[in-house]
Amino acid sequence: MPQSLSKVYTHIIFSTKHRKNLIDDLIENDLYNYVGGICKELECNPVQVGGHKNHIHLLCLLSRKVAQMALVQQIKQGSSKWIKTMGKPYSNFYWQDGYGIFSVSPKHVDTVIEYIKNQHEHHQKITFKDEYRKFLKNYGVDFDERYVWD
Repeated sequence: MPQSLSKVYTHIIFSTKHRKNLIDDLIENDLYNYVGGICKELECNPVQVGGHKNHIHLLCLLSRKVAQMALVQQIKQGSSKWIKTMGKPYSNFYWQDGYGIFSVSPKHVDTVIEYIKNQHEHHQKITFKDEYRKFLKNYGVDFDERYVWD
């Protein structure tokens, strides 16, 4: 084959350090746009970015040229530096070390987009921890609670 082709959708989830509610109305939309910009720079087309007060969801197309770990590292590092420039309330902003990244079938992309768009409503009924546990269980990921949260 003379050409390398790829279309891998990924749903990335990560939280603020200690799940502190630091993503407020003042920075939320700008944060999502900034994260989308980082993805574009890395040729990982952002499809939908959203989240809630203490975590973020990102649906993007993974570039053939970027490893998963490198993508998440660049997003977290770049957005954390940017948030800290947004004023004193954000001077101690950090993302938690870990993350989840899950494959998404092209048939389910629309469902994931709607899921990410409805995070505010979704979290009226479920905590981030319960949401994340559900993802891990649905994807059959073995995990130890002691190491997921701290």
